[in-house]
Amino acid sequence: MAIQLNHFQSSLLKQEKQPKPLFFTSSKTKNFGVNTAASSSGQQLIQSGEVKPILPKDAATALNSEGFKLLDIRPQWEREKAYVKGSLHVPLFVKDMDNSPITLLKKWVHFGYIGLWTGQNFTMINPKFVQEVEVTLPDKDAKLLVACGEGLRSMMATSKLYEGGYKNLGWLAGGFNRAADSDFPEIEGPEKLQYATIGGVSYYFLQLLILLQAVGKE
Repeated sequence: MAIQLNHFQSSLLKQEKQPKPLFFTSSKTKNFGVNTAASSSGQQLIQSGEVKPILPKDAATALNSEGFKLLDIRPQWEREKAYVKGSLHVPLFVKDMDNSPITLLKKWVHFGYIGLWTGQNFTMINPKFVQEVEVTLPDKDAKLLVACGEGLRSMMATSKLYEGGYKNLGWLAGGFNRAADSDFPEIEGPEKLQYATIGGVSYYFLQLLILLQAVGKE
């Protein structure tokens, strides 16, 4: 196991040296302490081998040959932009619909500092996440490859699913943002899978850069 983990860490380190997508975003949520604890627990499960780390380039093999089902835990507005055909979908985070004065103030601050630039909504953790997964896939012995845009949210999700009785879990290391065009050939939606987390003002900067790159090649 130590040899396998070292091999994975070496592969991930090489991957980190590759260029990242032009913009890097993340969901801002309530209950930061709880979410941080879940993320730490998920990381421990991966390091111990209880959850299998799978690089995007190896995902097709895991899905087609090893029997994994892909569970997309991104919020709906990210999935609408691009998703893997045939994947399951249960969001770990949902839009916060609370309109109390304090929450409205938080939403205003969030929009000014994050939402306007990234297009990300002010979210809260889905309190029925595990229950919704149980409805979508009742067989807790099934192999689930849990994925999000960047890898952090899916790491948190693996912790919750493991506690909920799902023991055959995989984690998409680095998330969809690290995927190449050929890693998931059947993609639905108007955007590239790698850029589905990008929104707001940053989306228009992305389109401008893509246009400039295309012009530069002419």
